[in-house]
Amino acid sequence: MSGQQLIRDIGSSGVAASAVGLGTWAIGGWMWGGTDEAESIAAIQASLDAGVTLIDTAPAYGLGRSEEIVGKALAGRRDKAIIATKCGLVWHTDKGRHFFDQDGRPVHRYLGRDAIFHEVEESLRRLGTDYIDLYITHWQDPTTPIEETMRALEDLKISGKIRAIGASNVGAPELEAYISTGGLDAIQERFSMIDREIETDLLPLTRANGISTLSYSSLSLGLLSGAIGPERVFSGDDQRLDNPRFSVSNREKALAFASAIRPVADKHEASVAQTVIAWTLSRPGVTFALCGARNPAQALDNARAGTIRLDGDDQSAIDAAISAKLTDMNR
Repeated sequence: MSGQQLIRDIGSSGVAASAVGLGTWAIGGWMWGGTDEAESIAAIQASLDAGVTLIDTAPAYGLGRSEEIVGKALAGRRDKAIIATKCGLVWHTDKGRHFFDQDGRPVHRYLGRDAIFHEVEESLRRLGTDYIDLYITHWQDPTTPIEETMRALEDLKISGKIRAIGASNVGAPELEAYISTGGLDAIQERFSMIDREIETDLLPLTRANGISTLSYSSLSLGLLSGAIGPERVFSGDDQRLDNPRFSVSNREKALAFASAIRPVADKHEASVAQTVIAWTLSRPGVTFALCGARNPAQALDNARAGTIRLDGDDQSAIDAAISAKLTDMNR
């Protein structure tokens, strides 16, 4: 069955957003073969028009490029969007721990109070807003106590610069440390039909503590969309170029899976990708599914997933197809 765009709460923050969110990593261009600003802006605006209010970005997506594009797209429409952005990957200081280089700049994991206060101002400037709805620690910093990080975030919340607090790419011990502070509203983690580890270690904790979960890579970088065949060629800095997950064998398995669930998709007059996203949102503990789009057509396709309601028969058919077709995909 289909219905209205699914809306869910972000923890206990009082902030609500569409269950389908627009992820803007690819819009930043880095590791995705560049970006087309006009198409990216159109994709963001098409998402809003289709009822997708959750827009997820980060400073590290193109060293601020993604945030700048989001800010341009939301000019005059800020009140229609729930913006999630992040902190903790920095290039203005060498504090913390080196993580990677981007465009010749060393990027460090650092979640000290000084950096968080610096980063939030930079993000607000790039986004063209005076508040961020959900502020997320992007990757964890082993050099800074979580208590210090959370005190800084809670102070930003008190000041009105952020409305909700999240953490991303955490292990169970780190999540427990965040929970002990009492202020965490959400986590953001990789989750898909072939990346389900958090069902065992993290989701039991979030469900017990009223914490929302934002799933990223819900389509496994497009592999589960039903649109990437064995003939596809990746080039440039596209992260899928040398990724074993995108071997010809795995792409063939993904297409076989798409064929297996097509009857469910057809029942809902939906695409395979929409059906996969709807399945993701039906998993216990998964509150939001972030889906990338680089043009309006992709954005509208993703948005449609938020109106699909799978029934028990649909779930059984999809789970059977996962077991039969999506095996050994991590090799």
